[in-house]
Amino acid sequence: MDHEKNVVNEDDDIENYTWKDTDERTYSQPLLTRRHNTTSQIAIVGANPCPVESLDYEIIENELFKQDWRSRKTIQIFQYVLLKWAFALIIGLVTGLVGIFNNIAVENISGFKLLMTTGLMLKHQYYKAFVALAGCNLALAAAAAALCAYIAPAAAGSGIPEVKAYLNGVDAHSILAPSTLFVKIFGSILCVSAGFVVGKEGPMVHTGACVASLIGQGGSRKYHLTWKWLRYFKNDRDRRDLITCGAAAGVASAFRAPVGGVLFALEEAASWWRSALLWRTFFTTAVVAIVLRAFMQLCSTGTCGLFGEGGLIMYDVSAAKVTYSVPDILAVILLGVIGGILGSLYNYLVDKVLRTYSMINEKGPAAKIALVVTISLLTSICSYGLPWFAPCIPCPADVSSRCPNTDVSGNYKSFQCPPNHYNDLASLFLNTNDDAIRNLLSTSTTKEFHISSLFIFFGAIYFLGIITYGIAIPSGLFIPVILAGSCYGRLVGRLFEPISKLDVGLFGLLGAASFLGGTMRMTVSLCIILLELTNDLLMLPLVMLVLLISKTMGDMFNHGVYDQIVKLKGLPYLEAHAEPYMKHLVARDIVSGPLITFSGVEKVGNILHALKMTGHNGFPVIDEPPFADAPELCGLVLRSHLLVLLKGKIFSRDRVLAGDDLVRTISTFDFAKAGSGKGVKLEDLDIEDEEMEMYVDLHPITNASPYTVVETMSLAKAAVLFRQLGLRHMCVVPKSQGRPPIVGILTRHDFMPEHILGLYPHISRRK
Repeated sequence: MDHEKNVVNEDDDIENYTWKDTDERTYSQPLLTRRHNTTSQIAIVGANPCPVESLDYEIIENELFKQDWRSRKTIQIFQYVLLKWAFALIIGLVTGLVGIFNNIAVENISGFKLLMTTGLMLKHQYYKAFVALAGCNLALAAAAAALCAYIAPAAAGSGIPEVKAYLNGVDAHSILAPSTLFVKIFGSILCVSAGFVVGKEGPMVHTGACVASLIGQGGSRKYHLTWKWLRYFKNDRDRRDLITCGAAAGVASAFRAPVGGVLFALEEAASWWRSALLWRTFFTTAVVAIVLRAFMQLCSTGTCGLFGEGGLIMYDVSAAKVTYSVPDILAVILLGVIGGILGSLYNYLVDKVLRTYSMINEKGPAAKIALVVTISLLTSICSYGLPWFAPCIPCPADVSSRCPNTDVSGNYKSFQCPPNHYNDLASLFLNTNDDAIRNLLSTSTTKEFHISSLFIFFGAIYFLGIITYGIAIPSGLFIPVILAGSCYGRLVGRLFEPISKLDVGLFGLLGAASFLGGTMRMTVSLCIILLELTNDLLMLPLVMLVLLISKTMGDMFNHGVYDQIVKLKGLPYLEAHAEPYMKHLVARDIVSGPLITFSGVEKVGNILHALKMTGHNGFPVIDEPPFADAPELCGLVLRSHLLVLLKGKIFSRDRVLAGDDLVRTISTFDFAKAGSGKGVKLEDLDIEDEEMEMYVDLHPITNASPYTVVETMSLAKAAVLFRQLGLRHMCVVPKSQGRPPIVGILTRHDFMPEHILGLYPHISRRK
């Protein structure tokens, strides 16, 4: 009984749209939705949603399920457990290889572009250098936008909000499709190489989840790529576990942070966790780390083109001496406060930009590509134009690296400067984002960047990061946030230089941590990721302190950036805690009808009529005399199971129980979850008029033990129970006898604030 008929007019503006649920009641919910799907394009590129369904994380304990488990042999159970670990291994291998491929491609494409620009600059052909830089960026950006606009709109954006919603139980269309995976990989390569202020870390999380989803499909009957033992994975529970492993593997592949990947999945992505999943997730990220290490050793010999020491993020600051005193603690507290304020402002501005871009992008693919090209041109102008305002700085005498540097990466870019001088802004702008961060976190280089240059770079990156996120390209938020944070961290380090013992490079690390905490509102996972990135465990206390302060400051103003994006996309995400006003309501207060029920042995025509007239995904089954002494709740039957049963045409002319014959006639495999929406549809049924008057026994496919709550349970308690158990339907039963055996059914949308406050507008959200 999912609320799935959510209709939005394509010509509407961005306002509060009305969702119509399957109980024929309406309530308002702020949506930024247009055509195609409820994915990254909903808020960002303005796509209209397809129906949003919930996932079946609950075990459907019907007679078919019980018979299947009773018939399993020891070898089959062993195969099932072994396959879980084998799939975790495959996810780690594939995600690690994709991460290596992304980095090699980005380093070589960006390196070719930057070498060509530098070569023209050395010949004093400055206009040609700009045309070459901007032309390459525009071509790469247009290609990435075309992939997103025409092939997979769901691939735009970070992908982390969609993965987070999926693991919460929201099944939005196309977010894990093969086309999305293809565009995510190649679009991310193109847009990062195009010089956008975006990262490939968020897209890598989405990529890992897509890889896991494809592996967890349990084969394909359409292409005859299935085996009997793969049927055990044709359910949402096992797919959820695999996608959790995939999300962790994506973080591990992007940051070379296996432990951080596990903690990211635990803290930010997953809504449901258990110890067995922790082991498999850790195993998956360990495989990713081994794959990355093996290929880095291979590439260090020069066999990967321009990809060598750079590419995979690893900002080693362990060479700096970590000693701190009271002034340093005060500086860290200041960084935390700044990070929380700037982070909450960043989230607010990203929210406004997404709403604006939605109106532009709803005009079609051409408008999406035009917007991407415009932002690309603006980025190229900033990258090439702003270094002209920076003064040339003499090369330091004690520098260990070459100065000035004309290679692809390095701290000292010559740009337009005379011999033995370098341009510090060019060292940041005319580099890959990874190398720019490496320069900002470099230690023992206190005077390398002028204070005015740091101010200019921070303002440009902060502005470009905000206006870039939301265009039709795969784009991550980690790198822009780390870039801006490390820049103002280095600025604070310069200001505290007379009284501080910490290196300015370490201040850059703390600034990055503060901005990450202020925008994303994570603590444990970010702390470990940053420590794995920088290889300096001595910074642990300071990183912990700055993350706690920045998160606390940011929470005073608004929610984390991923939570805001989930809400913008209209995805019905259930929070871990109940809203305060839910304590004043009980379960029956939000139940509404009419409630559609079936008898244990129901007429085919009645079932078909109910399926045609409603979009419900679950129906209560009531046993009545002569099958029971009094009306009683037999259980809950799913829409998908009814469609399979009707297609099999196992009917009888008399209203009698089918017994064990029906269980032996039908296969559990037929009722398994279909992959990528390939299940039986209502249009596939071919029921004759004569068969409409026949009967079908629903007992074998009815979940005889659905989760039920008494009607007087507080709504807050019911909401927490619903989320923690990963339910799709919750039956509300009467407290007293002598009444119908079921009051109603609660689904995900019933717990949404927009629905509850629509029913009870006088209730304050804060009480």
